[in-house]
Formats: sequence, structure tokens, C-alpha cells
Amino acid sequence: MAHSADHSGVSDQDLLARHVEGDPDAFGELVRRHRDRLWAVALRTLGDREEAADAVQDALVSAYRAAHTFRGQAAVTTWLHRITVNACLDRARKAASRKTSPVDDTERLEQLLEPHESASAPAERNDLHRQLLEALGTLPRDQRAALVLVDMQGYPVAEAAQILDVPTGTVKSRCARGRARLLPLLTHLRTEGEGDGGKKSGTGRNRAQGTSVPPAAGPHDAGPSDSAAVKGGGGRA
Repeated sequence: MAHSADHSGVSDQDLLARHVEGDPDAFGELVRRHRDRLWAVALRTLGDREEAADAVQDALVSAYRAAHTFRGQAAVTTWLHRITVNACLDRARKAASRKTSPVDDTERLEQLLEPHESASAPAERNDLHRQLLEALGTLPRDQRAALVLVDMQGYPVAEAAQILDVPTGTVKSRCARGRARLLPLLTHLRTEGEGDGGKKSGTGRNRAQGTSVPPAAGPHDAGPSDSAAVKGGGGRA
């Protein structure tokens, strides 16, 4: 397409500026460049293709409308990731309010955050994933975002700090505070006192370089071009 070729050598920041100035095709080019990674982040965080597609769409609409607020202090891709993470967290919170299945104990959390998760049945893993998101939804947004990026997405602390636009020390402290709040909360929400009560929580294992929660079910590498990953992805709000 001609407009795509016109924008091929333009930087992300210039594309965003052109969008703000009224270029009708600039934002669509940004979407084409970045939607695969945004889709991967959303799917990895939410574990559900429909929810991930909706979260990416929410994020792109937000970015489209908020482009004039971009300060240029971080890369455009970092800014887009930040908006996508927040959209995922918002969707996780809404989903948690619709589903009230209680969370088991802290060992369940460790199963989710452990890189070598046992090969449990997909349905059970989906349930654990949902329970973790439900618990995450009760944390302050800054702590949730840090934990999603570092513990669930496996981002290095330095990269998570870029995405969140805060110092690395802030990411570390938010993760620490989030874990400290999350683990007792999971214990408190245990359904029934069925054994395992005395097991140690092993908070240290929850930290995370390379740790991730796998997508819940179904193909996880398919890009947003399948299904409805980015509905109306040209960025028209």
C-alpha cells in the first residue's frame, strides 16, 4: 500500500507526531509495527485469546486518543507496552469481579510463578491462572504492573523499569511489596483448610528473571492476524 511505503522509513516517534498532526495513516503504521508484540504480552498475561484481543484493542484505542500526551522520555514501543499492560490489568480486575472462585494457598501461587511448572491438566492450570489474576487484581496498580512484567512476563527488571518509566529500584521495591501483600492474601483466601497449611511460602522463588506463566490454552504463538486479535487494528477510534 502506498501510505505504508510512505511511512516505511519514518521513526515511531515521528509517526506518533504525524498522527497528532492529523496524518490519517500514521497510527495504522504504528499498529502494524508493534501489534504482534503487544498481542504476545496480552495473551501471556491474560491466557485467553478473546480477552487478549480485547485488551490490545482497548490499549490501541487509548494510545490513539492519548497520543498528544506522549512526552518522548521513553521509546514509543515502551509507551505502547505500558498502555497494554494497564489494559490487561484492567481486564483482569473486571474478570476477577465476575468470577468468585477462591484462591488456594501460597504453594499454588508458586506453581504458577515457577518456570518448571508441573504438567498439570490444562483445565487446572487455567483455573490457577485465573485465581492468580484475581489475587493480582486486589493489589495497587503499580505493584500489579511490576509483578505482571517481572514475574509473569519474565522481563528483566531493567526492561520492566523502561516500560513502566520508573527507576529499576522502584520496580524491585514494587515487586517486593506486591509479593509481600499477595502471599498473605492468597493464604487468607484459601477455600478450606485442606492440609499444606504449614508449608513455607518460599517467597524468594517468586522473583523472576525468565519466570513466566504460560498462556492458558490453545495455540500461543499465533499472531493477531488470526482471530480477532486487533479488531479494527488501523487505530481509528
